[in-house]
Amino acid sequence: RLQESRERLSVCSKLCYAVGGAPYQITGCALGFFLQIYLLDVAQLDPFSASIILFVGRAWDAVTDPMVGFFITKTSWTRFGRLMPWIIFSTPFAVISYFLIWFVPDISRGQVVWYLVFYCIFQTLVTCFHVPYSALTMFISREQSERDSATAYRMTVEVLGTVLGTAIQGQIVGKAVTPCIESPLFIGKANSSVAMEELNMTHDTGSLTDTRNAYMIAAGVIGGLYVLCAVVLSVGVREKRESSELQSDEPVSFFQGLKLVMNHGAYIKLIAGFLFTSLAFMLLEGNFALFCTYTLGFRNEFQNVLLAIMLSATLTIPLWQWFLTRFGKKMAVYVGISSAIPFLIMVAVLDSNLIVTYIVAVAAGISVAAAFLLPWSMLPDVIDDFKLQHPDSHGHEAIFFSFYVFFTKFTSGVSLGISTLSLDFAGYQTRGCSQPSDVNFTLKMLVSAVPVGLILLGLLLFKLYPIDEEKRRKNKKALQDLR
Repeated sequence: RLQESRERLSVCSKLCYAVGGAPYQITGCALGFFLQIYLLDVAQLDPFSASIILFVGRAWDAVTDPMVGFFITKTSWTRFGRLMPWIIFSTPFAVISYFLIWFVPDISRGQVVWYLVFYCIFQTLVTCFHVPYSALTMFISREQSERDSATAYRMTVEVLGTVLGTAIQGQIVGKAVTPCIESPLFIGKANSSVAMEELNMTHDTGSLTDTRNAYMIAAGVIGGLYVLCAVVLSVGVREKRESSELQSDEPVSFFQGLKLVMNHGAYIKLIAGFLFTSLAFMLLEGNFALFCTYTLGFRNEFQNVLLAIMLSATLTIPLWQWFLTRFGKKMAVYVGISSAIPFLIMVAVLDSNLIVTYIVAVAAGISVAAAFLLPWSMLPDVIDDFKLQHPDSHGHEAIFFSFYVFFTKFTSGVSLGISTLSLDFAGYQTRGCSQPSDVNFTLKMLVSAVPVGLILLGLLLFKLYPIDEEKRRKNKKALQDLR
């Protein structure tokens, strides 16, 4: 009991730790919800080029996670810790590159290269922040209950970060109406009609400039929050080297550790289950703005619908934290994530109705909260299980967290690239006020049928996950004895 008392974290420490999770979610939410529609309708790139940027950027982001994890394992301890220097030094460069993603360069050629380069640079730098921050969970306390509590604080703030990202980006950008162009009804238009369309495009130039400025203002506000959160984290959290070490620890090389991690059955089964469920929500996130704008016809309301989803998710994080402590984490997975299925079906089947859309958004947010909380709450349990099976091996926390993120990001990059390409094949019209019926049907599939199938597959695979509540309690007792 004395040892447990020493390992307890103050509420202030948990809050400072939780604040550190906000930058990744604020920027990730803004990019996830708005980058696709920004590239298509504001930067005016064709769908094929936009798909290349989204796929390569996400795939590169995935590759950087194990790379950063490798370099972290080679980093020596300093008076600030081993993880904290990565967080501190990556922050200012990440903020600069993030701002440049939302800037439209005045160049006739090379826009694709511009966005691709700065998107990849930002993803690298935010990985240098987020991988060590994720691994920091194992270095703030040795007590499972304290880590779970800190993770609940973190998930609450992270979902609040998605609310901030959605609110800041959506409300600032929403005030500037992005101009659209009516598609001609017939190919053979009269010269007078063509002249009228050119006049409309000239008239829309000012509005498009206002929209571009709004995106840059939003990027500046989000960049300021990024810096503020990094300062709070670095000042308010102390990295404890002894929190992750056992009495018999001896160093093992990165590649030996990687082989051990990838052979750990509980970890692979956890990844397999959450890979598909996370992919479902990422597909929904990436295409929801286009779906609301064109399929549902809520061009001026989509940012408020997104905000309703994120607010609902934020408010229900404490509910899921209580649920998993009362009924177990596996039960929380089944109940929480599957609850999104009927609402995803409803939004695609029912006719366009704003009230119904808001109801569905609030209900879907409850499931989003579970999808946010549970993976990060369960990864420490897998690491504890690994330590019992390999008591002479330590320092692999970054590998566990970075490769989990690697698999989810890489598959999300593939899915977003394919989904944007599918819109191109369906005949997506850049800056169109409306889209062809094939595009609307494709968007329905991308936010309803495909995510539902992925969720069902993920839940089936999750039945193989071996760590239930009884196993978790036994692991906790065995680790205390080993220490």
